[in-house]
Amino acid sequence: MAACKRAAQLGSNLGIRLSRLHKFDGSEVSPAVQRLRLDSSSTKLFSSLSSDSPFNRVDYRPFSQLAKSNGKRVFLVDTLALVRSLEAQGVPSKQAEAITAAITEVLNDSLENVAHSFVSKAEMQKSEMIQDANLSKFKSEVQSSQEHHFSLLQRETEKLRNDIEKMRSELRYEIDKVTAGQRLDLNLERGRIRDELANQNAETTNLTNKLDREIHGLRAQLEAAKYDVIKYCIGTLVSISAVGLAVLRILM
Repeated sequence: MAACKRAAQLGSNLGIRLSRLHKFDGSEVSPAVQRLRLDSSSTKLFSSLSSDSPFNRVDYRPFSQLAKSNGKRVFLVDTLALVRSLEAQGVPSKQAEAITAAITEVLNDSLENVAHSFVSKAEMQKSEMIQDANLSKFKSEVQSSQEHHFSLLQRETEKLRNDIEKMRSELRYEIDKVTAGQRLDLNLERGRIRDELANQNAETTNLTNKLDREIHGLRAQLEAAKYDVIKYCIGTLVSISAVGLAVLRILM
């Protein structure tokens, strides 16, 4: 009877621990740590039960002949050692088998609940692989997008550079064209001014020559008039002298 109470107390303690583990649902401790704690606690429980049995080294078998599996579950404990331990404590064989089956059922149900509540290592690795693949895909997409945008930026920059060079060449052509036109106009204006100056010089030369001719003509006329005046003066003086001499002769 005491062994039954002890087994029931151990089963209840195990159920409380499993319910607490299921309640926290891995919010504070990782699933691997919780599973390790569960395995260690169950191992300690059944090792403590089987340590008092004298058959644990002689009649050791993985599973009990009385507690049968339903085909869907695999016992995680040595049920035979547990049954022998309970029998050694004075529990009848049927009751020990029933207690062992109940504890195993509770343990398997709790482990199934824990397995359904937490993610397995394979699923976690699969999720990590998926996340890594998605991250690699995202990185490749970001890199390809950056390369695409960089190539577009390079093309736009090259296009702008070509447009600037084209505008610069057109502006240089227009400046050269305007400069050539201004130079041509300046040369034409310079030639026209030179021609006008030449014409003015020719006209000035003609006027100078004409004035010189006029001056020479006036000078010749003055010389001729002077000779005429002198001639008339001499004739007048000779006439006056002749008249005076005639008057003197008459008076004498």
